[in-house]
Amino acid sequence: MLCDSLKEACKKYEVSIPWYIMTSKQNNQETTKFFEKNNYFGYKKEDIIFFKQGELPVLDEQGKLLLDKDKNLNEAADGHGGIFTAMRKNNVIEDMKKRGIKWAFFGPVDNVLVKMVDPIFIGLCEDKKVLAGGKSLIKAYPEEKVGVFCKKQGRPSVVEYTEITKEMAEMVDEEGNLVYGESHINCNLFHIKAIEEISKDKLPYHVAHKKIEYLNKEGKIEKPEKPNAYKFEAFIFDAFEQLEDMAILRVKREEEFAPIKNAEGQDSPETARKLYEDFNSKNNSIK
Repeated sequence: MLCDSLKEACKKYEVSIPWYIMTSKQNNQETTKFFEKNNYFGYKKEDIIFFKQGELPVLDEQGKLLLDKDKNLNEAADGHGGIFTAMRKNNVIEDMKKRGIKWAFFGPVDNVLVKMVDPIFIGLCEDKKVLAGGKSLIKAYPEEKVGVFCKKQGRPSVVEYTEITKEMAEMVDEEGNLVYGESHINCNLFHIKAIEEISKDKLPYHVAHKKIEYLNKEGKIEKPEKPNAYKFEAFIFDAFEQLEDMAILRVKREEEFAPIKNAEGQDSPETARKLYEDFNSKNNSIK
């Protein structure tokens, strides 16, 4: 689905758009083979570049290291914020510079309506003379599991939904609108200059309590039924705090946000499919 939208953009603007796909140690082989098996979905093979993100050790609830099934140190992917370091280590930034790329869009694979090519977004950042931009939606309700844009010590930032207080989430202004209601949907635009600078330093890590399989003292694999260990993740929006300012483009939920976060219910493949079909049905009727 994402490839289809990219192919349309290539045709519309008569250009070849490089597509960089960050994988992990766990899914890299499966992902690359999937693309090969499907003949890269009709996209130019030379314009698809895979690179792996970094990993960090996980700790149990006593702060001890865990082993995996192969008796190696149990590690987990270091979060989407690890993309800048991974780009530097895998020579992605150098490849972008050689190709003359000025702006790079960073988007999540689990949003089937993500708009990877958006001239308005680029134009807004150019007009505001900033080195980065983020897309936002109005929060559907105070408890919605999305980070929200804010400012920390005068610099752009995002408060993750796991870290915002109930009072802040429910705070409203004089008109009854949520004060912290500008959702960050992880659709970001960075100038190559910003990417290069951000990649020089590691972003701060956030702790996540997760269910993680591990090798116990008897040499058997334990499959926990509840969170048993901590993993450490960097979030891409922490890079915003290295910038003096950034542009925020508010978009329509039904046009650019169909996330898949759960197996069923809200934000599941079922709801994403419905949003995707509704969006394409509407666009086709307009045409």
